[in-house]
Amino acid sequence: MPLTINTNISSLIAQRNLNSATNALNTSMERMTTGYRINHASDNAAGYSIAKQWVTQLHSLDIVSDNTATGSDMLTTAEEMYSLLTDHLQRIRDLTEQAANGTYGSASLRAIQAEAAARFQEISRISANAEFNGIKLMAFDTTEGADNSDVGMTESGLNIQVGLYANADSRIKLDIDLFKKASVSGLFSGMSGNPSESGKTFSEIIQSAGATATTLDTETGIQAFAAACAGMKYTSDKKLVLQTDPDMTARELLGFLDAAINDISDRVTKIGAAQNRLTSAISALDVQSQNLTSSLSTLRDTDIASESSNYLQAQILQQASSTLLSTANQLPSVALNLI
Repeated sequence: MPLTINTNISSLIAQRNLNSATNALNTSMERMTTGYRINHASDNAAGYSIAKQWVTQLHSLDIVSDNTATGSDMLTTAEEMYSLLTDHLQRIRDLTEQAANGTYGSASLRAIQAEAAARFQEISRISANAEFNGIKLMAFDTTEGADNSDVGMTESGLNIQVGLYANADSRIKLDIDLFKKASVSGLFSGMSGNPSESGKTFSEIIQSAGATATTLDTETGIQAFAAACAGMKYTSDKKLVLQTDPDMTARELLGFLDAAINDISDRVTKIGAAQNRLTSAISALDVQSQNLTSSLSTLRDTDIASESSNYLQAQILQQASSTLLSTANQLPSVALNLI
């Protein structure tokens, strides 16, 4: 290589290597300080695209996991409310069972009627007020201005989003039967058949006590229904009088009370099945999130042991290049010795 003044090839070589070592050092520092070996698309274009997709999916998995947990909380709330209704209905049945015994006088039957009426009122109050985040749990009605008309519940039920996509496999449907009206009229007005000893229908029994299926949620309807449970009649002037055969009238209602209790039991059974599905969905989401996080870590995270070696290598090369560059810059001065 000729000795020149205007062009210092050795200096250019040292500068290039110094820049390369400095860039490698900066890259290693960035990877170790961020913890990621893919910080820019230029680091790994395909890996960068995949990592972004996985990060989006992980965020969505967190959301759907919260969705599923919230759905489970809603069902737990509904189940506990139904448990209260069952307790009231069971007590009303016990009172009716007592009234079916002919050893009770009118004073005792009036006391039975008073407690039964109070419990019927509480059933309607609980069903009207049971809600979760604005969703009425026991009073489904989608007519304009009615309960649940402004929430995501339809005549077919309520959907819980438990997956990442818009298909049916990404949601669990809660049947509308879980949210049917559970007031006194909701539980009893639709009863048909005659599970009573005398063969009378439910409508016939309560009509004889002063109520109809359409008035069961009113004060008059509740008092009359409770009166029937006590073997009495609630007159138009709000008085209680014994029916012709009080114990028979009370006995006729036992089957219908059993049917109402079974209706609630069926709803709770469906709630339990839905909760099991949601619990399974939460477990599946946890597994999916764990595996996706592991894959993302393998793709994106920095191997600190390996990167620290690269850092030390780049640091040594930078120091060596810097020293040699200083030496190379002095080479043209040798030419002065020849002049």
